Amino acid sequence: MTAPSSPAADYSGRYRALVLGLLLCAYVVNFIDRSVLSILGPAIRADLGLSSTQIGLLGGLYFALLYTLLGLPIARLAERMNRVNILALSLAVWSGFTALCGLASNFVGLALCRFGVGVGEAGCSPPAHSLISDYFPPSRRASAMAVYSLGVPLGVMFGAAAGGWLAQSLGWRWAFVAVGLPGVLLAIAIRLLMREPPRGHADAQARLAAGLAPEPQPAPPPLSLGRELREIGAVARTLFGRWSLLHMTLGITLVSFGLYGSNQFAPQYFVAAFQLDLATVGLIVGLIGGVGAGVGTLAGGFLADRLARRSPAWYALTPAIGLALCTPLYILAYTQPSWTVAAAILIVPGLFHYTYLGPTFGVVQNAVPVRRRATATAVLLLFLNMIALAGGPPFTGWVIDRLAEARLAGVGVGDVWALLGVWLGGAAPTADFAVVCPGGVAPTGAGAGQVEACRAALAEGTRGGLVLTFLFYAWASVHYFLAAMGMSRRDAPEAGEE
Repeated sequence: MTAPSSPAADYSGRYRALVLGLLLCAYVVNFIDRSVLSILGPAIRADLGLSSTQIGLLGGLYFALLYTLLGLPIARLAERMNRVNILALSLAVWSGFTALCGLASNFVGLALCRFGVGVGEAGCSPPAHSLISDYFPPSRRASAMAVYSLGVPLGVMFGAAAGGWLAQSLGWRWAFVAVGLPGVLLAIAIRLLMREPPRGHADAQARLAAGLAPEPQPAPPPLSLGRELREIGAVARTLFGRWSLLHMTLGITLVSFGLYGSNQFAPQYFVAAFQLDLATVGLIVGLIGGVGAGVGTLAGGFLADRLARRSPAWYALTPAIGLALCTPLYILAYTQPSWTVAAAILIVPGLFHYTYLGPTFGVVQNAVPVRRRATATAVLLLFLNMIALAGGPPFTGWVIDRLAEARLAGVGVGDVWALLGVWLGGAAPTADFAVVCPGGVAPTGAGAGQVEACRAALAEGTRGGLVLTFLFYAWASVHYFLAAMGMSRRDAPEAGEE
């Protein structure tokens, strides 16, 4: 399908705003359904007797396996087929499986439902990014991607706040049902209200506005396995073969590793450390943290697009500076003796943390041809999520279990050498935290001493695991600084593409 032949054929600003709003809503639902497990985690682990490692697997590896593996074939379909239909169907599937999580009676049942959520969510971002690139010109893509990426903090915010309240009022099972079913209605709205744009539409309009002839967009060649693999390989060479894109890819992967790990267990920390109910915890980690994160997401995209007019290096410098600033602020918040002080501090780091989303996705979309844009997102997410989503929550959960075990055995979490001895099994006595404190709490009928020992061990272990996980943000910042050093004009929109 060829691009429109004149600027008059462009979509209206109001319609593009509607499309971006619908895509944002889909991404909000995406992150509500994937992250609600974190706020429900304390109730689930106490009810089903799960460990932090198991909760980490449910929130990470078991969700990520099919989510990442199916992303590439779905993206290749999105390069050829109707992207709106793919997105609407995927949304209905993952929302339905989220609701089914409420019927799970054990770890295996919950894991199977999480696999299903991952299957559906694989069809979200690749077609959505491609659609955004056909509705918005290169010079505005980081800003448009920032609006879409607002779904991350909003989804986490609503998932935590609503999930906490629902779990407190109705129980964790009905909470899954309540957050899952609205997505099916949104899928219908997207199918009815959103149109499939011509491939390369926004690029053609930008060239026409600059007095240049649009580049023709030929029909896709016949489908063949060899050709599809070559297309994926070409995208991978672009992402990993150019200095700036390589380090931006490494940067977003590392920050996501820390984000998925810390988000999974932040509610557990406030429950264990301050004995707060899930409704209050949802407001802290969702509403309070989400406000700053939302502002930071938008600011990152719009600021990078504006500053990149001077130098394209700002597409990488904006997240590099933001991540360097947010790391000590998160550590400060999660080492406070008062939850009110911690909550007040948590308003600030999100302003800097989420500045990486819009610039990174915008640069990736600008770096590849029209019919490789969904694939570029899928390749990026495959690499990112197999490391970050699959590894972040289990890593943080494993660290928490080990630190809680050490604390229960009388080893101070701050004593690094003694902890190494505990983990290696020789230098200090150990206690089986999962046996003494099943589900992270003392068993029914236990004495007050054991109840307090389990609570303190889980609180100290979770704090230590979170602090260690936050250091991945600083590591990611280094890669964004390295990306800025190699950023060239080809990583920014062409002159006149307004």
